[in-house]
Amino acid sequence: MIVLFLVCAIVSVSAQTDSSHDNSKIAFKTNLLYDAALIPNLGVEVDLGKQWTIAADGLCAWWSSNSSHRCWQGYGGYLSLRHYLGQRVKQRTFTGHHIGVYVLTLTYDVEWGGRGYQAAHWGFGGGLEYGYSLPISRRLNLDFSLGLGFQDGEYKEYDPEDGHYVWQSTHKRHWWGPTKAEISLVWLLKQSKKGGCR
Repeated sequence: MIVLFLVCAIVSVSAQTDSSHDNSKIAFKTNLLYDAALIPNLGVEVDLGKQWTIAADGLCAWWSSNSSHRCWQGYGGYLSLRHYLGQRVKQRTFTGHHIGVYVLTLTYDVEWGGRGYQAAHWGFGGGLEYGYSLPISRRLNLDFSLGLGFQDGEYKEYDPEDGHYVWQSTHKRHWWGPTKAEISLVWLLKQSKKGGCR
């Protein structure tokens, strides 16, 4: 699905950008940074009016190799409330500078044939974000965002030995700093003249 999305993006980039009075109410997106890390993800952003939007993004990866005990897993998501700044968003929703707040939850298990790191429980966090969404075609934007905040959680270190995972230690993580990075391809859903989606 992500490959198809990217193919559509490449085709659409060659189309002429027409951003006049394009007030889509829903946009779908995928974070290209997660895609590059082989973590499938999908998000939806909904226009609430008065330059406010709400967005939900989810990610899910499950890659493993039993023969070598390799593991690359991650599950989680973000919920964001954004406010778009300036006049540009009045001509085309989901466009221009934006600020917002977000919360996140995440669990993971990463191991590449050596010591592994597994979240003991779901971790939680949140923060403040700033970004800019740039139109690249009539129905596509490229959104750049960075979030600073905190993430709290607990993780276990383990060693894979003879088909078993041997616990080594448990650590608490209280991280302050970047907790969200996004270069997202955003597809603005076309609105019909009657106000519905088609």
